[in-house]
Amino acid sequence: MKYPPAWIVQDQSRKTNQRGTFYVPEAEGLVGLTAMSPQDMIEEAIDPAFHPAPAPRETAAVDMNSYALSMVSSSMVPTVMKDYVAWGHHKDIEKIIRSGINSNVYVTGLSGNGKTTMIEQVCAKLKREMFRVNITAQTDEDDLLGGFRLVNGETKFVYGPVVEAMKRGAVLLLDEVDLGLAPIMCLQPVLEGKGVFLKKTGEWISPADGFVVLATANTKGEGSDDGMFMHTNIQNEAFLDRFAFTYDQAYASKSIEKKILTKKASKYGADDPGFIDNLVAWAEVTRKAFTEGAIEKVISTRRLEDAIKAFAMFGDRMKAVELVTARFDESTREAFTNLYTKVDADVEIEEEDGPWSMDRDSLRDAMDAGMDVRFDVTYSDKDNFKAKYPRAKWDGGKKVWYMEPADLIDLSVTAPESFRDLDRHNPRVFSRRSEYNG
Repeated sequence: MKYPPAWIVQDQSRKTNQRGTFYVPEAEGLVGLTAMSPQDMIEEAIDPAFHPAPAPRETAAVDMNSYALSMVSSSMVPTVMKDYVAWGHHKDIEKIIRSGINSNVYVTGLSGNGKTTMIEQVCAKLKREMFRVNITAQTDEDDLLGGFRLVNGETKFVYGPVVEAMKRGAVLLLDEVDLGLAPIMCLQPVLEGKGVFLKKTGEWISPADGFVVLATANTKGEGSDDGMFMHTNIQNEAFLDRFAFTYDQAYASKSIEKKILTKKASKYGADDPGFIDNLVAWAEVTRKAFTEGAIEKVISTRRLEDAIKAFAMFGDRMKAVELVTARFDESTREAFTNLYTKVDADVEIEEEDGPWSMDRDSLRDAMDAGMDVRFDVTYSDKDNFKAKYPRAKWDGGKKVWYMEPADLIDLSVTAPESFRDLDRHNPRVFSRRSEYNG
């Protein structure tokens, strides 16, 4: 063989006393192999350069399936989502995959806007097999191209998802590709559409017709300076240059997003057109504020779908909104829920004691009840707040700033202007002790 596989050449027990020859009993009986005749052995002993004429062969000398195998036995065509709404770049992606032309595609955009689902559903519609690989910082050549595995007590080389997709002429989806590091550069020849050499087996894998690579990411391979997408990396320019087309996917328009949520609501039995209208309007407000830099988070389409699920379970609009915003920090969560109450006039956000303008009598009542006073402080304002109100404390468990009533009463006497200025931080009483104890 021109490139003997590693399982042969690295096995000391297979080596003979003649350079370049190995014992390979597994090949016995394969079509085209014949034993060396005595005359040939005499000729080779006299002249080491002598090589007997090879007999005609119908197949390769070594059947790769005897030691390299596939672990994929079923179809990899995605399931059709009956509640899917085609929008955005769906038509373009469909044309690219349908064409059969090897043109790699890079789809970027904020999280939760349907990038992966779009590619999946295009493949489902076209009945094309799709291999989805979620890229992480630990993804390496072994994960992508394949490696040696213990199969039924034997060491076998198992093809990776990239090789499987190439051999089957399938769609390869590299999900969250901007999380990858240098090892994913092993995909360079794959992205060129020329095939790839498996060093561990000595095989050259050529892509079957229809093979194409699509990648999704939250960035364009330039990292995330704002920290919104932590652990994304600056990608190698040569790697990015091998993607023929780049699509920047924004969130769906109001009309499209309404269609998406209406189908989800119908699926979960949570039909409430008013709630859907409010969710769409609410998301649009948050995204506009995000674009203008007023807030650091955004409500994604995925968040809205989760709100529909919550509404189907609990039948309460406000509870649904609170559940899907609970993952954000305290100030962002309250900002989002307050924004929703301005959109939906039929709901009221429940406050523990409601916002109030502080006075000494109220503070004494709070002190007698063992309550503290919490404040809304943005992350960017926390240092100024702490400098101005050194008696303020940070509750790491509840992630809120608070002060004890006695300190506030003292502040009202010693610095009345600072005391009055606290009103802008939405003061309200709460019990840290009871919240911890449920």
